[in-house]
Amino acid sequence: MEWLGQLGFALPLGLGAIGSSLGIGAAGRAAAGAWAKEAKAGKGMNFIYLALAGMPLSQTIYAFVMMLVILKSRVYGEVISEHPGAFFSIGLACGLGELFSAWMQGVIGASGIRAMCDSEGKPFTNTLIAMGIAETVGLFSFVFMFLMMP
Repeated sequence: MEWLGQLGFALPLGLGAIGSSLGIGAAGRAAAGAWAKEAKAGKGMNFIYLALAGMPLSQTIYAFVMMLVILKSRVYGEVISEHPGAFFSIGLACGLGELFSAWMQGVIGASGIRAMCDSEGKPFTNTLIAMGIAETVGLFSFVFMFLMMP
């Protein structure tokens, strides 16, 4: 059953990276569309869109740190072989939290980018706050699962 615990340290990074990719893809597509619309209207390209499109990347960093924490348990002791189910559950829960947090953060960013393009950047602050709330879910997922470590 040790393999179950070993799988637990790979899950946060894998799932977090999938979520970040989905979120960046959603926001990136919206940014590209906004840039095309603004270029056609003779306006300069807005760098803020790029910053919003990159925000979902942070969940992969949280997931990487969680993977290192679980891996440290593997290197410095037999904790994983004693608690394989716990490490699998922690890895899965953290990974899913990061996946959906990053994905939805990108979806929120995509909507905000579209709104900013249509209204000359007015909803930037509200978009940033909404994306920050989605970020908080990923941060809570990391911290709460870190506190659950055996």
